[in-house]
Amino acid sequence: MSHPDDQSPVNPLPPVVVALFLLLVGVEAAFWAGSQGLIGGPSAVGWRLSGMQQYAFSAEIFDWMLATGSWPLEHVKRFVTYLFVHYNFTHALFGGVLLLAIGKMVGEVFSQLATLVVFIGSGVIGALAYALILDTPEPLVGSYPGVYGLIGAYTFLMWVQLGVLGAPQVRAFSLIGMLVAIQLVFGLVFGGNPDWVADVFGFAAGFLMSFLLVPGGWQRIRERIRRQ
Repeated sequence: MSHPDDQSPVNPLPPVVVALFLLLVGVEAAFWAGSQGLIGGPSAVGWRLSGMQQYAFSAEIFDWMLATGSWPLEHVKRFVTYLFVHYNFTHALFGGVLLLAIGKMVGEVFSQLATLVVFIGSGVIGALAYALILDTPEPLVGSYPGVYGLIGAYTFLMWVQLGVLGAPQVRAFSLIGMLVAIQLVFGLVFGGNPDWVADVFGFAAGFLMSFLLVPGGWQRIRERIRRQ
């Protein structure tokens, strides 16, 4: 029998978060290694571009599917696959770090399946909003709409906790407010990128889905927070 003092003070990462992170890292590692000529031969240099062509979400392709009523799997899959393709190593790095940090906090309260549904579902809603609101040929790539969905779920947890404590619940939205402000500043300085639309709608989707995905609803979350 292990002694309580022998237990690690750091809770392990939820398995679903680890799996999502490894998938993200695996794709990026293949792209990077191919670009460096370490694997795949000469053709591997173009793997990232090829991956974006095959797996990035495209508003133009969505418009075509909507207009024709044709929904081939090779294009429908883009609603999910774009989450694991990034512009470059730095783009993937920040997405992976946020996934681990926010995913850990959400996955410790939500079930594994609910955490996965928040990430994937927010990515799908974010892409749908991107296609319906914007008229842009710019492809949508990166894990950020899914990560923002997890931020929405985390905001939900903070919102409930502040309600239990009797504190102003609007404070729960300080994190998303700060992130959006940073995006606006970067957009003004370095040029805007329309993918912030997908991020914001991913956040909203994650927050709203949390009411349904937590067994017993938000009342169970309140009880769990009280016990802690």
